[in-house]
Amino acid sequence: MREKRRVVITGLGVVSPIGNGKERFWDALVRGENGVKKIRSFDTRLYKTHYGGEVKDFKPEKYIRNIKVPSYCRSTQLAMVASRLAVEDSGMGKVLEEKAERERCGVIVGSTTQDPKLGERYVLIWAKRGYENTPVQLTKTLNWFTVGLANSIARELNISGLSMSIPAACAAGNYTIGYAFDLIKAGRLDTVLAGGTDPMNQLVYAGFNRLMAMAPQKCQPFDRNRKGLIVSEGAGVLVLEELEHARRRKAGIYAEVISYGLGCDAYHSTGLHPEGLGIINAVKMALGRAGLNITDIDYINAHGTGTPLNDRIETKVIKKIFGSRAKKIPISSIKSMIGHTMGAASAIEAVACSLIIRYGIIPATINYVTPDPECDLDYVPNRPRKQKVSIVLSNSFGFGGNIGVLVIGRFNG
Repeated sequence: MREKRRVVITGLGVVSPIGNGKERFWDALVRGENGVKKIRSFDTRLYKTHYGGEVKDFKPEKYIRNIKVPSYCRSTQLAMVASRLAVEDSGMGKVLEEKAERERCGVIVGSTTQDPKLGERYVLIWAKRGYENTPVQLTKTLNWFTVGLANSIARELNISGLSMSIPAACAAGNYTIGYAFDLIKAGRLDTVLAGGTDPMNQLVYAGFNRLMAMAPQKCQPFDRNRKGLIVSEGAGVLVLEELEHARRRKAGIYAEVISYGLGCDAYHSTGLHPEGLGIINAVKMALGRAGLNITDIDYINAHGTGTPLNDRIETKVIKKIFGSRAKKIPISSIKSMIGHTMGAASAIEAVACSLIIRYGIIPATINYVTPDPECDLDYVPNRPRKQKVSIVLSNSFGFGGNIGVLVIGRFNG
């Protein structure tokens, strides 16, 4: 009977450069708000670019209740706030007061770098003061290790079923949702908080500058004159729940996780395979497991980073898989508004896809000016579109060839 267990989305939590909380985030998406501004968290004079997507009006002390906020690095703070928002949105707060429920609930969070700032601080203090004079307390609070991320959330929310962190680069969010989906389908857990997080930090910012992969001021996915991605920060967390468990507590349901697919290019440490082989495998796996045809997909949430190569390969793959139907499917990239939030990207996009299904509005790809002959699909340029959406395909590609593709559908009870 395990295969009959269905997985639904009952709670959404998001912290992003265009707004914190699902309401503010969705309103900004529909309006096409650009969250990319000049960097304020560190001095960018040494870099070629000076813009990024930073979370504004972030007050973690409003949401982190059980542990001192300064004990946690920014990445963990972002994830903990998104988790709290998701739990409150789902109505799971009271439910988790029961021991049996806590033991059947898990936390799985993905990241790219976690937060190197604390490690940097530790090394600097050690270098200046010496080993004997380095505060022991600092060592105890070094939760910049990725493994401590999910554990910190579990402790804050008193969840004891499972805690796991998945460092799957920019595809981390879809990886966590996929694994949570498997755990619930298999009957090992009834509820999982799944998502991703990453902070703005100089390690990533400097790296993408060095790779010459960053746009100077704005992200222009699929535009002929696109110049690269925009590094950003944020967190997205979804409450995934077994359907009958959600029904028993009369939970609201946004959408259903139908399937997912994983792939690996095994080609290059930073670039996609020119023919997108890993992407093709992941999409075919996701559609095949769900028993779906290419005609069933109503919308594609693109990885859409704004880099010349990535956007061209993603377009090429979509055309190869969907054939003549490719030009009939609306495709958009919310990275045009929020930038690339790294390990949080696909989790935040899963939040967006859930809201797209609920409200029947497809957010635009903003900053689109000049069509590219090699990127010739319907990218919903600059203005949102009202359209009923029943099944969404959400793409996510990460360094190392990590590919994660998620299928989310309208819940039909």
